[in-house]
Amino acid sequence: MKRTLVTGAAGFTGRYLVSLLASRGHEVHGLVQQAPDRPVNDLTMLHVGDLADGAAMRRLAAEVCPDYVIHLAAIAFVAHGDVEEMYRSNVLGTRQLLEALAVVEKKPRSVVIASSANIYGNSRSDVVDESMPPAPANDYGVTKVAGEYVASIYRERLPITIVRPFNYTGVGQGPEYLIPKIVRHVRDRAPTIELGNLDVARDFSDVRDVVETYARLLETSAASGETYNMASGQAISLHHLIDLTCELAGHRMTAITNPAFVRLNEVQKMCGSSAKLDQVLPNRPKIALRDTLQWMLETA
Repeated sequence: MKRTLVTGAAGFTGRYLVSLLASRGHEVHGLVQQAPDRPVNDLTMLHVGDLADGAAMRRLAAEVCPDYVIHLAAIAFVAHGDVEEMYRSNVLGTRQLLEALAVVEKKPRSVVIASSANIYGNSRSDVVDESMPPAPANDYGVTKVAGEYVASIYRERLPITIVRPFNYTGVGQGPEYLIPKIVRHVRDRAPTIELGNLDVARDFSDVRDVVETYARLLETSAASGETYNMASGQAISLHHLIDLTCELAGHRMTAITNPAFVRLNEVQKMCGSSAKLDQVLPNRPKIALRDTLQWMLETA
């Protein structure tokens, strides 16, 4: 049986990924920083530990001896209030995990690291591919760039694949994120919704597609040593997103800008090219945004 370690296993993405891997015969070990409020279904074993604790990560690597590793754990909310914790988790945590995997006697066959399209910042290109240099516009983006550089110093010792997902969503994503907030307001038949900058556009994928891609990359030897964007290839304006959600629910709602929600250094447009990824995973699934929104509206 394939033994796989998933960091951030109790998070939004981690829960979907754990279930998918378990359904395909993986013995899944999950790492979390603290015990979750609800169980993580399909886990073989849950491990509680601090990524930034080097000794704890070495013990974990020696105990689990994973064949595969998917590193999802990170503080991923851009407006997270504790900047120091964000850098500690996203940068030092990545370094300590990779060091532990590099020194364990049995090396993993594949290590997939989730970075972020936020590394590109406010790109002037209509569609961003992997050749674009990093230009992060916020601390989260900076930590993900730094995490990639940390990974680069371990690439001679570990088979690392880096993935830069653009925005994605689905049932179970936290209410602080954009689409769950819109869906909740529409489902509640709210007449108005208060948001930040309305003049933005984002590239949205479905979390089910995202975890499918992670799972396939684990066992795709040609992907090792490379960095890939993961995106839908379409930038959807916030206005269109609201209109589409309302249309699906048969509801009308007005969006209002609340200055308190407007972020400094807001990324105006994000649209990614997944052409490189599609070359190694030519049959990668792509669920339409309309179908994702319908799923979220229909699922309490």
